[in-house]
Amino acid sequence: MRTLNTLHAATVLLMLALGALPALNARAADAPKTKGAAHVEAINGSSLKKVVLTQKAADRLDIKTGAVTADAAGALSTPYASVLYDVKGNTWVYTNPEPLVYVRHAITVLSVKGPSALLKTGPAAGTAVVVVGASELYGAESGVGH
Repeated sequence: MRTLNTLHAATVLLMLALGALPALNARAADAPKTKGAAHVEAINGSSLKKVVLTQKAADRLDIKTGAVTADAAGALSTPYASVLYDVKGNTWVYTNPEPLVYVRHAITVLSVKGPSALLKTGPAAGTAVVVVGASELYGAESGVGH
């Protein structure tokens, strides 16, 4: 009999908990939305967006940057680690125009030589590009995991 009472009490508690879930969800939906570790903002006049991280998120992702360079003839190159391929095979880099802000920029790769990608088109020489953490930024921008 004691086992039956324990089972009955557990069933009652479970039913109460399940009955309370809609109320808890309603309260959560009414709560103000806060910006998380990363948020995405539209860029006026562009189909691209910028990803803005908190300092804690950037530290956690261990974001590292390099730079686009140009040789004496003006040919551009970027660290190959900065090159990101999307699902359609397009090539991109994430630029870092200001602290904690990252913007995807289309590039055209001519060839890869060692640790560098020689570019036909890309950001200007001196532009900071992400060499560690680009995949995570792309996931944040495209909503993967949300």
